[in-house]
Amino acid sequence: MSIPANLKYTKDHEWVSIEGDVATVGITHFAQKELGDIVYVEVETLDQTLDKDEVFGTVEAVKTVSDLFLPLTGEIIEFNESLESAPETVNSDPYGAGWMIKIKIANASEIDSLLSDEAYKELIGA
Repeated sequence: MSIPANLKYTKDHEWVSIEGDVATVGITHFAQKELGDIVYVEVETLDQTLDKDEVFGTVEAVKTVSDLFLPLTGEIIEFNESLESAPETVNSDPYGAGWMIKIKIANASEIDSLLSDEAYKELIGA
């Protein structure tokens, strides 16, 4: 199972890539595998500022709907609109083209609370 070392992770199975004060967020390979075939990604919080751990959207798979939790406090500045027509990209490329949102980080100190790749591997028993 792929768990890139250059990313940060959450206990809710989101991955975070940080460049300056912008974080790109998606769900992990483990999460998409557990969910199964993803048929819809909904994010209605674009241009809103949310707190860490608030729900920013949902991902719908054939067998379930799951909330998406914001890993860091900040403003959601971009949604990956290609997921509207091709949500299955989250299954085929969760760490690349399957990214979900970009956040303008409000509190950089929260980054320290994210999991390393090693801690995430431990969490999922990989």
